[in-house]
Amino acid sequence: MKRSVLKFGGSSVSDFLKIKNLAGYLKSRIENQEQLVVVVSAMGKTTDDLLTSVSHLTAKPNELDLAMLLNTGEQQTISFLSLALNDLNVRTKPLTGYQAGIETRGNHLKSKISSIKADFLKELFESNDLLIVAGFQGFNEFGELTTLGRGGSDTTAVALAAALDCTCEIYTDVTGVFSTDPRIYKDAKRRELISFEEMMEMSALGAGVLETRSVELANNHSIPIYLAKTLSDEKGTWIVPNDQMLERKAVTGVALDKEMAHVTITHPLETKAFLTDLFSELEGSEINIDMISQIQNKDGLQLSFTVKESEESVLNDLFDLLKKSYENLYVTIETTYCKLSVIGAGMRDMTGVASKIFNTLLTSNIPFYQVTTSEISVSYVLDEKNGEYAARLLCQAFDL
Repeated sequence: MKRSVLKFGGSSVSDFLKIKNLAGYLKSRIENQEQLVVVVSAMGKTTDDLLTSVSHLTAKPNELDLAMLLNTGEQQTISFLSLALNDLNVRTKPLTGYQAGIETRGNHLKSKISSIKADFLKELFESNDLLIVAGFQGFNEFGELTTLGRGGSDTTAVALAAALDCTCEIYTDVTGVFSTDPRIYKDAKRRELISFEEMMEMSALGAGVLETRSVELANNHSIPIYLAKTLSDEKGTWIVPNDQMLERKAVTGVALDKEMAHVTITHPLETKAFLTDLFSELEGSEINIDMISQIQNKDGLQLSFTVKESEESVLNDLFDLLKKSYENLYVTIETTYCKLSVIGAGMRDMTGVASKIFNTLLTSNIPFYQVTTSEISVSYVLDEKNGEYAARLLCQAFDL
């Protein structure tokens, strides 16, 4: 009997009519002799609403308390979907992350999955047609509830598929992976196939279609992902191992990340101690930094990097702490920039990509302030007001 993991995002279960329609679809899959593990997110904007509620109580919530609260969003969804399926005579078992045995490690709000009780889940299929698992959540070695961070339900789904050695289907409100966000460029092309490598780069650089860790997990365990629109007959996109890509374009996509902050640090002394303390604090706070550049001269140190805009308050606390030990430390955190990235595995073997990007921006009088490259991407820091316009220009330049 075929077994699959299916994941449905918050927009797919945002109201009771959608949940009922989803239950009908799942029943048809069960009647087709399938065993399903269904991973669901919180309904609609539930997580955002919970965070707004917390802001009325405290500006600095305890992470353990916050994780406990945020777990309730997905718990509602698994209950509602199970009720709808039971009404259709489908045997279901709703499971929180704790009940599903999803053990995690690390920060309560940005945990990483360390293990899953796959044998326990397989046993449940002896008396159930379908398992409904709350995405985004788990528990740590102390039995405390944790969350996997934004987009964590994608990670839950892929991790379950890896543990159960089956396929993973992720359903959302888009019809697949496009060359860029269709809301920015209406002529963006949908990809039938994209490699893990390119999808990881696009996700990490702000594409927002899939959570980066979920693609990393799929790559590590060779689990193809099918991304498609919920309850739609439109074809989606398969995200597959790199060796299954028969043809590579020089450029696959353009990603625009508006939710970033640009940090500039200056310190008059050339000191290894400061850099050691800075990066230790960043690691301890589990802050991922990107696009690092450093200038060291007779006037001291200037260091720049980009981070997610959501990390701004944590960074402010971190720098307040460092300023107690390092006088004349000057920090600016700028949130009026964006990051524009051009991605394509074919860049390794084809010349002229970088020059075309530079010429496109320069001839359109679009200034950029920082550039970084990898084997398969080139990223620029731009003024946010130019981001969407520049993305459209580059899609046209590379026929995306």
